[in-house]
Amino acid sequence: MSRLVPALLDVVLVVVFAAVGRRSHAEGLDLAGIARTALPFLVGTAAGWLLASIVLDSGPRSVAFGAVVVVATVAVGMALRAVAAQGVAVSFVVVATTVLTVFLVGWRLIARLLPS
Repeated sequence: MSRLVPALLDVVLVVVFAAVGRRSHAEGLDLAGIARTALPFLVGTAAGWLLASIVLDSGPRSVAFGAVVVVATVAVGMALRAVAAQGVAVSFVVVATTVLTVFLVGWRLIARLLPS
C-alpha cells in the first residue's frame, strides 16, 4: 500500500468526522461548512503525518503512526479552533478524541487483519 492511500483515508475520515458532527448539531451539510469545520483538524492531521514520518520507524499503516496522527489532529485542531473562537468544550474534546481514535487507529487495526 503506497503512502498516498493511508493519507487519503485519514483525510476522508477527518472530513466524515466533521460532516457527522455538523449533522448531529443540525448545522448545514454544505461543502463550505464541512470544509470550515474540518480544516483545523486536517491541518492537525498533516502535522501528525509529518511528525510521525520524522520520529517513527514504522510506516503509515502502523498503530503507532495512527496514534501520533490522532494526537496531532486533536491537539492542533482544538488549538486552531480556540484561536478562531470556535467551540472547544471539554465534552467536544472527549468526543473528538474518541471518534478520531476509532477512525484513524481503527482502520489501521483492521488493515493488520487483512493479507498484505
